Amino acid sequence: MGERMMKTEMMKGQCLEVSSILKSMAHPQRLMILCYLADSEKTVSELVQLCNVSQSQVSQFLNRMHREKLLQVRKDGQFSYYSIAEKKVTKLILSMQKIFCE
Repeated sequence: MGERMMKTEMMKGQCLEVSSILKSMAHPQRLMILCYLADSEKTVSELVQLCNVSQSQVSQFLNRMHREKLLQVRKDGQFSYYSIAEKKVTKLILSMQKIFCE
């Protein structure tokens, strides 16, 4: 396989990964949750207060993003602390904040 074909195949894989991440973010409230988590880990109740969304909705969003490997969970007693699983997702969120929120 030529160098160009190898580069194209690598780009396809990267595009699939980026597309999957963007699809997971493609809801205003999921994106808002990720913006808050880019700062630090949070509990469900903290995110409910910050996002002004019902507890059941926040839990659904968190479960989906955890299933899709965007988030990780740390349990401490009765609390579950959510955080962004990969630095590249945090970097993406921070880049979008810089472009759209400043």
